[in-house]
Parts: sequence; structure tokens; C-alpha cells
Amino acid sequence: MSMPDDRSAAAGAARRRIIERPQLDAVPELSKSMSPRMARIYSARGIVSIDDLDLTLRSLLTPTALDGAAHAAQLLADAVTQGRHIRFVGDFDADGATSSVLGVHALRAMGSRQVSFIVPNRFEFGYGLTPEIVAIAMLDHPDVLVTVDNGISSIEGVRAARAAGAIVIITDHHLPGRELPEANAIVNPNLPECSFGSRNLAGVGVIFYVLTLVRAELRERGWFASIGIEAPNMADYLDLVALGTVADVVPLDRNNRILIQQGLRRIRSGKARPGIAALCEAAGRSMSTLSAQDLGFSLGPRLNAAGRLDDMSIGIRCLLADNHTEARSLATALEELNQTRRVIQQQMTQEAELAVASVELTGESVLGLCVYRDRWHQGVVGIVAGRLKDRFHRPAIAFADAGTTAPDELKGSARSIAGVHIRDALDAIATRYPGLIQRFGGHAMAAGLSIRRQHLARFSAAFATEIARWVSADEIGGVVLSDGELDAVELELTLADEMARGGPWGQGFPEPMFHGDFDIVHQRVVGERHLKLSLRKDARVIDAIAFNQEPLPGTKRARVVYRLARNDYRDRATLQLVVEHIETIQS
Repeated sequence: MSMPDDRSAAAGAARRRIIERPQLDAVPELSKSMSPRMARIYSARGIVSIDDLDLTLRSLLTPTALDGAAHAAQLLADAVTQGRHIRFVGDFDADGATSSVLGVHALRAMGSRQVSFIVPNRFEFGYGLTPEIVAIAMLDHPDVLVTVDNGISSIEGVRAARAAGAIVIITDHHLPGRELPEANAIVNPNLPECSFGSRNLAGVGVIFYVLTLVRAELRERGWFASIGIEAPNMADYLDLVALGTVADVVPLDRNNRILIQQGLRRIRSGKARPGIAALCEAAGRSMSTLSAQDLGFSLGPRLNAAGRLDDMSIGIRCLLADNHTEARSLATALEELNQTRRVIQQQMTQEAELAVASVELTGESVLGLCVYRDRWHQGVVGIVAGRLKDRFHRPAIAFADAGTTAPDELKGSARSIAGVHIRDALDAIATRYPGLIQRFGGHAMAAGLSIRRQHLARFSAAFATEIARWVSADEIGGVVLSDGELDAVELELTLADEMARGGPWGQGFPEPMFHGDFDIVHQRVVGERHLKLSLRKDARVIDAIAFNQEPLPGTKRARVVYRLARNDYRDRATLQLVVEHIETIQS
């Protein structure tokens, strides 16, 4: 049975335009191997050859092509063979957590006698390798610090760690600033000079590549034979790589799809580590049929809840657990945190939407939204910004107080739309208005920043002005992309199953969606906030579910954008339409 998840509501506040993707002719080679509809869907996503659909490990980009990875691997291999203490410095999201767990697990399996992790508490230390977290990390004098999913902007932190005598290895995927830290090694596919074939690796993908080369280096040195152990199979860690990659919402180019597909294969075959199995259980998801969407919208939020509300070390310990009893206990704690997060998020989102709804959203001055309340939770502002972006179809930043360590500072989380590179937009503001932004960093679609409380109004105006340089009032607005209309005869479970097998789907390789006009035969509210529908097309009546959708009283006919899904309710498989957008057709 399809279950509600953490996706945005089916219908937004403003009318959204339904745009059909170009209906390209299917590549003949594809048409011979699948249904014509599936072949056209792939063609619309840039698949031009059957080879593009080969997601086996032999098609993975080679680790030696990742600039800096070989040097980092040599430094880590030296540390392993010399018995040095290696400490991973993680981040407080799912990508950072899976990266930390991967590093600790893999190096232990390679015979490292001293390997540990530390993850900053966002409320005390903030993001990255700051001098403050370095002071904590160096208390017991580790020899090597390895950042995962952070570090590329940690100029002062790296300097402090080097001064304390540590070898520093940066592994990151965030966009670099104008100055790079003076680390012993830096591995980041987004460095300007990097020639690696995928700039879309998540942090967990970067450290996976580095550790693959560490294993190769240790094998070449005869290390495994000398201590009487087998070299670990790096494919055993792909469940972590899949979870971190999907949860970080990086674009799913072919290389990332390979990593995710191979990780899902391990999970579905029952080979996932106990922590991931426990998260599946807590989320009510079957491991045997787990999808990339389940990783992103069910497991990821439960793992992230620890970093948002408490301490990500809870999530890391869950993934590090070597037995189901311990993993289940920690997954239960994560589930409780996630439920609390939902309540906080709902209240904050309502307040933010009310604040924005009172503003006339026309003209260039409101193309970028900034909202702040003095009681908002710092760990949830990113979700609120995402909800505002989805509902009002423009870049949004939600701010919260930074806390007692910086009482005059606000921390913001930004989410963007297609056509606005949010990290570059913040960079432009920082250049144009020196001192207005304290710190910032991020990606094209998401970023974080800190500003002085007294500068909020000035920053809000500068943000709106900068967004107007990227898009116009005419260009901004809600768009729903559709793969076209399906005939009633195509609305079958076999097509839904073919599409489910055709992924992994995600950012940059979107799950197929369709649109069409339907008669509403029946509607009722289920689970307080979801709308259960019976829809008729021609003579066919099909079940549908619209999550987080208010009833449509009096509506007899509607235009619906939907995904095809399998509903296994009471051991009977039927087709169900999962509604992403619905609008009334006036008679």
C-alpha cells in the first residue's frame, strides 16, 4: 500500500502550469527492449543507447580518474599500516552520516587499529571543520583528520588542525570558494581543475572512491596478507552510498544511478546492514521492494531528524550497529525524533506561509522570499524554506536564531528553483555588499548562510534584487512537467511495474509523471490530511491518493498530474494513481 511520505503537498497555493515534456521519437534500439511508452520516457531523459541503461559496476567511473584521490589514499594507507589514529569529521545530515559510517566501517575492515568519528552538533559548532570543532577533535591527539561531506571552505579550521600536528584530508563535494584550505590532500569533483566524469557525486560517493583506492594501495603493499585478513569487498558498503546519495538530492547522472542501483540490489537481497534494515522497519518499508524514493522520502528524513533536533551521532551509531537489537533501539529513537520534527515543521510552515500569504507576490521585489521568527527551530528551517519554494514557486530562505553562542546572529537555509543557482546568487550578494553575509556555502538548489540579525531587512532586499537578476516576474511560477497523457488502456499495473524497475529515479532523472482529465466519482479524507479518490477515464474507474490535499467539495471533473504506483493492500496488488497536482475543471 502506498504510504504518505515527506514530499510536498499535492496542490500548491498558486495555480501551476502543466508543461508536457517534448515527445521525442524513441531510439529504435530502446524500442526493441521495452514498451514504446518506456522507450519514449527514457529518450526524454537523454538516454540514447541501451548501453546508457547498463547500471552494473563495470560501468562505474574508475577511482583513479578522481583528482586527488590517489594521494589521499596513500596518506590513509600510511596511517593504517603505521597504526595511526584516523578520525573522520562528519556533517549533521544523512550524507555526512553515511560518509562517516562508511569511513569507520571500511577502515576497520582494512585492519585499522584506531579509527573514530566526530560530528559537530549544529547548535554548538555549526557546519564544517571550524576551529572550535578542531579543538574538540584533537583532545586525544589523533594523527589524521578526514573531513567527509564538508571542509572545502574550512580555511581557519584546517589551519588550526595542521598547527595542532594533524594530517588533514578534505573529502567534499560542495562548491569551493575563491580560496582553498591548506590541507595535505583535497578530493572534490567540483574543484575547477578536476577532470572527473561526474561532478554530481555526493559526499558519501567521494569517500567511497577514496576508500576503494585505499584498499587497492594496501593490497599492493601486501598489507592484508601480512596481517592475515581478506581485503573487504567495497560493494558491501553500497547500501550506505545509495542512502546518502539519494538523501542529499544530488543529480542522478549515470554514475550516481549505478551507485544507487547497486546499493538497492544489496538491500533488496537482504544484505543491508542492521541499521538500514531497522530504518526500513521504522518507516514501514519492505526491504525486498525498496526504491530510491523510499530512501529519499522515508529513510533519509528519519536519519536527518537526529541532526536537525538533537545529535547526528544517534544516526551514525544506528548505522554502525552490528546487531539488529541495538539498531532497532536506535531506529526507534530516530523515529521519535522524526515525529517531533514533523510537529515542529508543521507549526513553522504554517507561520511562514501565513507571513508570505499576506504579501502581494507581484513585481520584482518579491521574487526571493525571506522569513524569520524568533522562536523557530534552527534545525528545521531548511524544510520550511523548501515548503515555501514549492508552494510559492520562487527561491526562499528561512532564518532562525543562531543560539546562545552567537546571540546577534541568524542562520538561514535557502532552497531554489530551476534557473537560479542559489550558491552563486549568495556569492554575488557577498561580493556586492561586503560584510552583509557572515558565512555561506552550498549547491545550485540549496545553501546555508549566516547574517547579523540587524541586517535581516537589508539582506532581504538584496536577496530579492539578486533573484530578479536571474529570473523575471513572468518567468517565475509553478511548473509541473508531464510525460504526456495516458489512454485508459495504458492505465495498467504492468506499466507501473515497468516504470518502477526502470529507475532509480530522482533529482535530474525524474520519475515519470502523466496528466489527464478525469471525472471524480468519489472522494473522502483519510488519515486526517490525505484525499482518497476514485477517478474515471472513459469507462475505467481507478483509485488515487493525494497526500496533504484538502477536499474538493462540489468538484465533478479535474485535471490531474500523477504517478503510477502499485498498491499491495491486503495482499492484493492493484494500480493506484499518486496525485502530485490537481486542479478543478470548471464545467
